[in-house]
Amino acid sequence: MTVSESTAMRYQQSDPDVRLMLRVRDDDAGAFAELVARYEMRLIRLMQTIGPRRDLAEDLAQETFLRVFRARKSYEAGAKFSTWLFTIAGNVARNSARSLGRRKEVSEVDASGNTSSPQLLAATALDASGLMPGRLVEGDERAEIVRAAVETLSERQRMALMLSRFENMSYQEIADSMELTTKAVKSLLSRARVNLKEKLEPYIESGLLQPAEDDELKHTGDV
Repeated sequence: MTVSESTAMRYQQSDPDVRLMLRVRDDDAGAFAELVARYEMRLIRLMQTIGPRRDLAEDLAQETFLRVFRARKSYEAGAKFSTWLFTIAGNVARNSARSLGRRKEVSEVDASGNTSSPQLLAATALDASGLMPGRLVEGDERAEIVRAAVETLSERQRMALMLSRFENMSYQEIADSMELTTKAVKSLLSRARVNLKEKLEPYIESGLLQPAEDDELKHTGDV
């Protein structure tokens, strides 16, 4: 879809990463290296959560950057750079999941060799669920509980949650990245909160978790 001149100018003026990508379009290798430096860890973190296997997160991040570079000549500033980038990342993650599914690889093997940050997933899910630690437990113990809850969410719920909580995207920006409506994004985040609560609430009785004073997810995605 062709981007209007006024829209392109607006994003060029407001988003420094768009300006970098326009330099990449003109084959500026330094600009591409700077974008990689800015987004590499963020992409890996996202792929650890939405990808089919956490041990593939770095490879999927690199594949995303490769697609960005290959698409440079057709790039148009029709959205924030991060929105465009995470749209590509979501497609890469889904394609990888389909590819692994066709080869019938068992994703459970990844659980024992998990290299993602357990504290990151724990913080995400606890924050989103409206629950909080009821006592000081070992980080790995709490992380295993929360990781299991996170992994029950659908890929789209996990992605919406990550883009909201860690990328601080608005409903509209998440919708653009995921190619959904804002109503669908709100529904995804709401279902993610309900699903996490259902999975984590049994641990309240054991004393591992307790209800939080504030349920912050109802504000998730607000600008």
